[in-house]
Amino acid sequence: MDLQLAGKNVLVTGAGQGLGLAIAEAFADEGANVAFAYNSSSEGAEKGAAAAQEAGRTSFALRCDVTSQDDVDRTVSEVVSEFGSIDVLVNNAAYTDTGPFTDANPDDLARMVDVTVMGTLRMTQAVVRHMTDAGIEGSIVSLMGDSGRVGESRLAGVATTRASTMGLMKSIAKEFGRNGIRANTVSLGLVRSERFAHHTGNADEERLARIAKMYPLRRVGVPSDVPPMVLLLASPLSGWTTGQTISVNGGYSMV
Repeated sequence: MDLQLAGKNVLVTGAGQGLGLAIAEAFADEGANVAFAYNSSSEGAEKGAAAAQEAGRTSFALRCDVTSQDDVDRTVSEVVSEFGSIDVLVNNAAYTDTGPFTDANPDDLARMVDVTVMGTLRMTQAVVRHMTDAGIEGSIVSLMGDSGRVGESRLAGVATTRASTMGLMKSIAKEFGRNGIRANTVSLGLVRSERFAHHTGNADEERLARIAKMYPLRRVGVPSDVPPMVLLLASPLSGWTTGQTISVNGGYSMV
């Protein structure tokens, strides 16, 4: 199926590693021009952008700290200057930490809020301003974890900040639908990415097997499980889908 993404101009945050990199590469594979925005993982972003260029896409990597308004504004300006417009924004950048809520470090909680909540707000606002000013009927897809939908032990801070993503996308969908801008959320179960061991507490194989049994499909996710839904929501083929939260979670939660 042709997702009609060829030639679309896409900005992906947190695209230097893990899911963000996999998503950015998937857009390039569909023929989109992709900006691989990263904060610290420059190597992955630069390799991804280079591979996209070799495949004939207009693509580049650029550093963006979403906790800085100046960085966000500069990033949007550079992407628009390079591509001419931004048709799709994927909000993937986030900061997570696990552990008992009563032991949570206030500085870590504040960083989660600054990166995941304020960072997503900053980037979404900057891109929506561009889209409305330029008359672009664009798509915004934001990622979150299922803890933000159903709650999760030892993830209170993560759940709090991730839940904000869902509320933001629903609000953007209602406010800017008249401009042809769609906003949706992809909510994830546990995925084997760079921070997998951190999220599972460096669990041994026996505990990982018990975790897998919590999923009806009897496995946790892998990075390749996620991009298809993101691409579909970004695609014009989903032109009548907005304000939705869609889970890609192996059946872990079904609400």
